[in-house]
Amino acid sequence: MSSYPADYYFSKDHEWIRVDGETGTVGITDHAQNQLGDVVYVELPTVGSTYDAGATFGSVESVKAVSELFLPVGGEVLEVNKALADSPELVNEDPHGEGWMVVIRVSDAAHLSGLMRAADYEQFVKQEGGE
Repeated sequence: MSSYPADYYFSKDHEWIRVDGETGTVGITDHAQNQLGDVVYVELPTVGSTYDAGATFGSVESVKAVSELFLPVGGEVLEVNKALADSPELVNEDPHGEGWMVVIRVSDAAHLSGLMRAADYEQFVKQEGGE
C-alpha cells in the first residue's frame, strides 16, 4: 500500500503538489522529511511572490542540514502555512497534510505533466536507494 496520496503530483526534488482547480498546495514528501530528520525551522516566501517551475521558494532546516525547497510548478504564492513558524515539527508529523508549506495559483497546468504520480514516485525513491 502506498504511503503517498494518489491524487498528488510529485517532483524529483521530493516536493508534492495537490491541485484543486487553479490552485495547488505544496509540501515535501514523507521520504524527504525522513531524510532530513527533525525539522526545526521552515523558511517560506511572502504572499504575492511568483516563481517559475523548479525555482527555490524557501528552505527547511533540520537537525542534520538545511535543504532548499523547489516549486514543482510555476505560480504565485497565495498563502503560506503560518503554523510552521511555531510548529515546524508538523512537517515531520504530517508531511502530506498539516505540514503543507504554500498554496499557489498555478501559472501553467501543463507543468503537471512533467511530475510523477504516487506509484511512479515510490519507484523513483526505491531507485534512489530510499525506502
